[in-house]
Amino acid sequence: MATKIRLQRGGRKGYAVYRIVVADVRAPRDGKFTEKLGTFNPNTNPATVDLNFDRALYWVETGAQPTDTVRNILKSEGVYLMKHLRGGVKKGAFDEATAQSKFDAWKQAKEKGFDAIREGEVKAKKEAVAKELEQEKKLNEAIAKKVAEKKAAAAAEAQAAAAEAAAEETAEAPAEEAAEAPAEA
Repeated sequence: MATKIRLQRGGRKGYAVYRIVVADVRAPRDGKFTEKLGTFNPNTNPATVDLNFDRALYWVETGAQPTDTVRNILKSEGVYLMKHLRGGVKKGAFDEATAQSKFDAWKQAKEKGFDAIREGEVKAKKEAVAKELEQEKKLNEAIAKKVAEKKAAAAAEAQAAAAEAAAEETAEAPAEEAAEAPAEA
């Protein structure tokens, strides 16, 4: 029986989540499968892979052919590297402990890379928030300046109106006194 390691779609519309399964090549994509090896969620950044490493390695070594996407997933998880290192152990190029130490060093370097990516994203988000805050402060200062100018203009108009009213009152008061004075005489 020819087997394939493939993705089986799940999740909802617009939010696909996949199972990594071993299935007969003649089985439909979402049909019957032999074994579930893990899950793959491409919606997160970076994509989340939960994989049963030992079983995936077993199936790759027994000749199950992965699809292109699954092959990339298995390579990124180190299944193919471990297969390669085990081949070197079988040929006598190095022992099992050396192979495991090489794999562990590769895995640590990969984790450091992911950590750097996550830290870069967090830093970029913080910078974006700080930039937005700075722009909002500038906008608020501009609005406050306009409001202050409007209040100053309104106060100036009120002062001018008050001064004009006072000038009219002072102008009317001597006129009334002058009009009353001849009447008394």
